[in-house]
Amino acid sequence: MVAENMDELVSLCKRRGFIYQTNEIYGGLQGLYDYGPLGVELKNNLKSSWWSSMVYERDDVEGLDSSILTHPHVLKYSGHEETFTDPLVDCKDCKSRWRADHIKDNLCPSCGSENLTEPRPFNLMFKTNVGPVDDGSNFAYLRPETAQQIFTNFKNVIDSTSRVLPFGIAQIGKAFRNEITPRNFIFRVREFEQMELEFFVEPGTDEDWHEKWVEKRIEWWENQGISKENIQIIDVPKKDLSHYSKKTIDIMYKFPHGVEELEGIANRTDFDIGSHTRHQKDFQIDSKVIKNEDSVTKLAIQNKKTNDWVIPFVIEPSAGVDRGVLAILNESYRIEKFDDGRERTVLALKPHLSPIKAAVIPLKRNNDEIVEKALDIKRMLQSLKLGRVLLDNSGNIGKSYRRHDEVGTPMCITVDFQSLDDDTITVRDRDTMEQVRISCDEAPNYFQKNLL
Repeated sequence: MVAENMDELVSLCKRRGFIYQTNEIYGGLQGLYDYGPLGVELKNNLKSSWWSSMVYERDDVEGLDSSILTHPHVLKYSGHEETFTDPLVDCKDCKSRWRADHIKDNLCPSCGSENLTEPRPFNLMFKTNVGPVDDGSNFAYLRPETAQQIFTNFKNVIDSTSRVLPFGIAQIGKAFRNEITPRNFIFRVREFEQMELEFFVEPGTDEDWHEKWVEKRIEWWENQGISKENIQIIDVPKKDLSHYSKKTIDIMYKFPHGVEELEGIANRTDFDIGSHTRHQKDFQIDSKVIKNEDSVTKLAIQNKKTNDWVIPFVIEPSAGVDRGVLAILNESYRIEKFDDGRERTVLALKPHLSPIKAAVIPLKRNNDEIVEKALDIKRMLQSLKLGRVLLDNSGNIGKSYRRHDEVGTPMCITVDFQSLDDDTITVRDRDTMEQVRISCDEAPNYFQKNLL
């Protein structure tokens, strides 16, 4: 079971502190959101899971964290200045603006008018001034993707790690796109995070690696709790491919608003590495153009067997963190109804993604002995480094259970008067609602087994 509509998820996220509209007290900014106390935990857990699978669990990937501000030449020679556009249409009657491919039957989605302008290209990249003088000559872009900074650091990574093909560079970071019509909550926004891997391979092996990475990425999403029934695989038609792509496979997900892209796995060939090698000869320092062919950095890697220099092909699995959060929230959302008319809302998150791993609940909030015992249990669990453990001293066990079901806490631990007598605690499972009594000595192994 998933959410019936987006409004259910938006309401849950606001009510329970997952996601808020940014600057809401001033009316907000369209297409921009802030992650609240539980949202930031879920988001960080998703990123941590991706990083572990890409970097820690592999021996052929290095990590990177690069700058957001990007030299204009990087995005000029990557093709983004020329091609990173959407078709823009204005309604002459209500003055609203829309992407042309979102217009149906040539009617304005806002007022229904047919009085629309012809589509024209609209560049999606944000510019910002660099330095003290705002004269238009010294500017940078906010990066529209994390990939280009990986490509421009290619030689730095090789020189400092002595990598050989095949190998990858992974990065998680912010990207910015001036969307004409942000929509569908956090699905399409102007500021977002990407989880991207650029995997460099020998030319001729790229198609095999592309297939391998498609399989790996589908498997990873399933391990995050995404069901096969809600996934579709699309081979992007040639006419719709990005300017750099030889072939792209999109992992599509059934979001509340429809089936849309969750992750793309592209075969970028040698487009980016080759382009940045060819176009380095002329570059700019303090408004002066420098021409020096000796300064060119060869973005290539030497084959250790033949000593030939190779410009590698690149396979790029690229996923949006925010879209991943939305898919996982949708996938885990449950409303369970009972025979007596009661119902409960549950986020059946995988334990490694849950914002709160366990809640420790004293039976009596004003009993110092019970509260101190609960604090001891909380400190013990926190020392296991499983994630956030919360002391919930609300004084109402039933309401605490329901609240933690709704935010996805896998286990609730009750400390009561019996705990003081025999050093035991009651553990309640979120999904089954079953309760077991265990000794405090058993607790570390029990939680490590059930929360990892």
